[in-house]
Amino acid sequence: MSETPSLISDLAVILIIAGLVTILFKKLRQPVVLGYIVAGLLAGPAIKAFPTVTDMESIHIWADIGVVFLLFTLGLEFSFKKLFKVGGTAIIGAVTIVIGMMSIGYLTGTLLGWGRMNSLFLGGMMSMSSTTIIFKAFDDMGLRDRKFAGVVLGILVVEDLFAVLLMVLLSTLAVGRHVEGIELLASVMKLGVFLLLCFIVGIYLIPSFLGSVRKYLNDETLLIVSLGLCLGMVLLATKAGFSSALGAFVMGSLLAETVQAEHIERVVKPVKDLFGAIFFVSVGMLIDPAMLWEYRLPIVIITLVVMAGQIFFSVSGILLSGQSVKVAIQSGFSLAQIGEFAFIIASLGLSLNVTDRFLYPIVVAVSVITTFFTPYMIRLAEPAYRFVERVMPEKWMNFLDRYASGSNTIRQKSDWNKLLKALAKTIGIYAAITAVMIFIWLRFVSPLITDNIHGLKGQLLSLVAILVPVAPMLRAIIMKKNHSEEFLRLWHDNKFNRGPLIFIIILRILLCIGLVMILITQQLNTASGIGFAVAAVIILAVMFSKRLKKHSMTMERHFMTNLTARETELERQAAVSRRFANNLLERDLHIADFEVKQNSPSIGRTLTELNFRQKCNVNVVTIIRGDRRINIPGGNERLYPFDRLAVVGTDEDLACFRSYVEARYRENSENAPQISEEVAVEQIIIGENSRLAGRTVMKSGIRNDFGCLVICIEHEGRTVKNPSPDTVLTSGDVVWIVGEHKNILRLSDEEKME
Repeated sequence: MSETPSLISDLAVILIIAGLVTILFKKLRQPVVLGYIVAGLLAGPAIKAFPTVTDMESIHIWADIGVVFLLFTLGLEFSFKKLFKVGGTAIIGAVTIVIGMMSIGYLTGTLLGWGRMNSLFLGGMMSMSSTTIIFKAFDDMGLRDRKFAGVVLGILVVEDLFAVLLMVLLSTLAVGRHVEGIELLASVMKLGVFLLLCFIVGIYLIPSFLGSVRKYLNDETLLIVSLGLCLGMVLLATKAGFSSALGAFVMGSLLAETVQAEHIERVVKPVKDLFGAIFFVSVGMLIDPAMLWEYRLPIVIITLVVMAGQIFFSVSGILLSGQSVKVAIQSGFSLAQIGEFAFIIASLGLSLNVTDRFLYPIVVAVSVITTFFTPYMIRLAEPAYRFVERVMPEKWMNFLDRYASGSNTIRQKSDWNKLLKALAKTIGIYAAITAVMIFIWLRFVSPLITDNIHGLKGQLLSLVAILVPVAPMLRAIIMKKNHSEEFLRLWHDNKFNRGPLIFIIILRILLCIGLVMILITQQLNTASGIGFAVAAVIILAVMFSKRLKKHSMTMERHFMTNLTARETELERQAAVSRRFANNLLERDLHIADFEVKQNSPSIGRTLTELNFRQKCNVNVVTIIRGDRRINIPGGNERLYPFDRLAVVGTDEDLACFRSYVEARYRENSENAPQISEEVAVEQIIIGENSRLAGRTVMKSGIRNDFGCLVICIEHEGRTVKNPSPDTVLTSGDVVWIVGEHKNILRLSDEEKME
């Protein structure tokens, strides 16, 4: 008999132990991630009482695949546009947390005598809160609709990006073994070029590709295509000198901009769950209980530093961004843990052989402890706020309230402000795209052309070949927003505005001339003056070319359509517009989305009868019924199964409404009659003395009195399917009945009675 390969036997050990432990953790209402780590501890070499994994190398390979899929799904939840929309609160809060925690983490490691690289990696691990744990805690506690939850989730989005950048920077520092400013700056620029190139090319091509093959994409094919794109980007990232995790994250964030993003998340989830479980189990395998006991004091110290530091820097950053004291404290207490990115950074340090082995289990232990306390810390936020409100001087509290109120009400709406913001965004994007294209062309493509086509001919061919794709970008830099409403209003309102407006246009022209001049001087080896003159002529031709204008608008329209496709679809399906939702958030009012369940006691009743406004102080502003949207519904509007209600209220009002709805649903379910047995198909024979003989199907009472249905009658060798209600039953007929078994038995007994 052939022996089972170690890979299969090890996988069996992992999944069996992980399955049993996670069931136990589910019963104890603890995070599943902790269950995986405990399962890894049991399946690892440290504990001999359980079957032990024999080939750790194979498990590490599977764990690396798990990291890839974890980062891929995080990218699917990330989306580049989310980063632009999270607002100043999330950005200021995340930057404060990351800088503060990295500094305090590095200081803690140094004071413990762990060396520069250990301390640096410790700071990186301590700066990232757990997206998975916080999402789960908010869902379990029904807090996703609270204002502070939106702030926390926005911070987590920014932290996800910081985590990926941090992995790249730590890898660079680890390879060099020392901090070199120029090399670090070069790595950051290289990363920026890579991300920008992937974003531009990916948004331009991937949504179009998925849209063109959409009719062929079922769950199976979409899964294969998505994983293929993910692993393809992994290969591209590793070839460019970055980690496989970065490639997976980038592809996930690109697919997050497509209409199929939710579908992709759903089909990829089982794969992510499997390999993610193996990754977290492998984390547990590296834990040595003896080492944990040896380093028990650093574990306690780091745990306290993480919880206190996260709370302090989170509250400080969120207050600085203009949020209220209550929101800042609630957010800070929610972020008081470290999670999955700490494991990934720790694994990175081990794989690069730059951190000591004791650091990994210490960070895992700290993560387990802080994760365990997360729900309790969230609940502790309210008492903490009341304590602060009680002890803080009234003068300070009034100052913070005025600061938060001012930050939320001041809006710069001048035409100059709007125009300059739009120009900065437009010029920044197109100039960055152009610079990246020029850099890649001069570095990689141009040498191939000039090496094969020598002399001036090859140089001119290379120059023309790059000018064709960048010309639409150059025209956009110069011409975009020159005919916008703000520009024209400023031009006509005051003649003193015309000088600055013309100056801005000249600056944009000079920027484009400079970009083209770089190309000309590099490709043709000409003097700067000649390059400037030729570049100026080219830019003038670009500005006044009607064909180029049409081509530029077509390219931009295609790119923007792909970029906003998912957002447009979500906006169409949303109960209310996001702009309206954001305005509500600024006034401490929030929107919650509720679905009417199919056996809800609210079904069939009008909004006046339900009287949600008086009972819970909330308003139903929209009802979505299939593809139909009922905005500001009247009191006579009735609710039907699967209606989606957009409900507006404060945090407390929405919590009251949720509790009220769930209590009514529970009460209705408890009082509902038990589910009847399944229906069956039986036959009865009409006897000579049967009371059914001579009666029609309608008057026989089979349906009304016994709850059964006649589907077929066999009469004198002839079969009548679905007989009409006027069909007469005669003795000797074989009647096929559909109904509950007990009702058919009762009918049979009645039929035999004379």
